Amino acid sequence: MPIPHIIFTIILIAACFASYKTGKLTLAGAVTGGLVALLIYLGTGFTGIAMLAIFFLLSTLATAHKKKEKRIFTEEHSEKRDARQVLANGGLPAILGLSAFIFPGNALLATILIAAAFASATADTLSAELGTVYGKRFYNIINFHPGEKGRDGVISLEGTMIGLAGSVIIALVFAFNLGLNTIFFGIIMAGTTGNLADSVLGATLERRGHLNNNEVNFLNGVCALITCCILIYL
Repeated sequence: MPIPHIIFTIILIAACFASYKTGKLTLAGAVTGGLVALLIYLGTGFTGIAMLAIFFLLSTLATAHKKKEKRIFTEEHSEKRDARQVLANGGLPAILGLSAFIFPGNALLATILIAAAFASATADTLSAELGTVYGKRFYNIINFHPGEKGRDGVISLEGTMIGLAGSVIIALVFAFNLGLNTIFFGIIMAGTTGNLADSVLGATLERRGHLNNNEVNFLNGVCALITCCILIYL
């Protein structure tokens, strides 16, 4: 086995174990996260893994930030992510990584789409977790009437801008590894579109009980991928 693969395997096992022992992931979540990371690595190498790592780091920090203050406005939820939550944000990138591994000629496209998916997931997590803390005025995304802080589909300007910054960070990781070009802006637009789509789904189907949060998170990634494909092939 090549040395880079050995190094990656050691780091991956250590990261999964640490995530489980520190309570960031359940045992099933850690195993699932390891498989997701492995598939992304097999298809897109360290570029894909870097985007996954940044998403996980930012999400973990944002979820823990001012947790007691957020409990007042939102349902209390555990910082420990299970397998379903891992797949909600990492399932699409894992499928794309597998497809790139099977069809190496599609590796660049898969990497771009993985960036779009993680840009959307990062934007969604940061806008939800930090927008609740730093937002000043909150609005229902469907009718822009004043909304209750922390409710599904309620956004703030501050939260949206924080989400945009999250998409930019993922796009920068992509650009650092594969160059700064028009795709950089496409990733940001795809991530922002996915984040807004998440809010629309939250205000409609999730509030009515037709979708749960994991399903909404998965679909915001789908919206980001569709947006990215449209922008690439325009």
